[in-house]
Amino acid sequence: MKKSMYSLMLNEDIIREIDKLAAKNNTNRSNTINQILAEHLSLITPEKHVQNIFEEIDRLIGNSNEYMLYFQPNDMTMSIKSSLKYHYRPTIRYEVEMYRTPGETIGQLKINFRTTSGELLMELTRFFKIWMQLENIYIKHFFPAGDIEYGMENGRFTRSFAIPRDAAYTEEQTGAAISNYISAFDDMLKTYLAGGFSGTRDIENRYLQYLNGGALII
Repeated sequence: MKKSMYSLMLNEDIIREIDKLAAKNNTNRSNTINQILAEHLSLITPEKHVQNIFEEIDRLIGNSNEYMLYFQPNDMTMSIKSSLKYHYRPTIRYEVEMYRTPGETIGQLKINFRTTSGELLMELTRFFKIWMQLENIYIKHFFPAGDIEYGMENGRFTRSFAIPRDAAYTEEQTGAAISNYISAFDDMLKTYLAGGFSGTRDIENRYLQYLNGGALII
């Protein structure tokens, strides 16, 4: 939804209430007026679209003891914190960023971790590489070339989100797909760090359970 600049003459009392609402929702005056008008006209703004997706993610995994979720109205990013089952229980943070104007990709997942342990860093890096190999084998063909991209650097792993070719997801389906993806990744990572897999074949079998369990691919 393209934005343009317009000049409006509004009553000062209205502006005062608009500013209060904007402050409450941690946004600005223009976004607040835009959202109010869109709701009145039954239009869905990009911010509302993303909000609906985040609310579905919160509904599906927000009540789990495994995660701490944080997002605010009009934010394009949701933060999901999880504790790893590894020695001193370090935390890992999944940051879901949705694009305001989606194209071939609709957003990305940033997986952030802070550790001074060389051993943990090595194990995380190895798991991320196994995960990428599994996705290249089993789901890469569902997407046009270049839609799914990865990045790996100290303290962060990134993976783009896209909708499979010839598919169309509702907001609820998109939220469910992202929720299932993070849940499966987090569960498998924790199992891996706890020594619950006897080898890469076990990891592959668990990944196939996730895919064959009815999860929407994203």
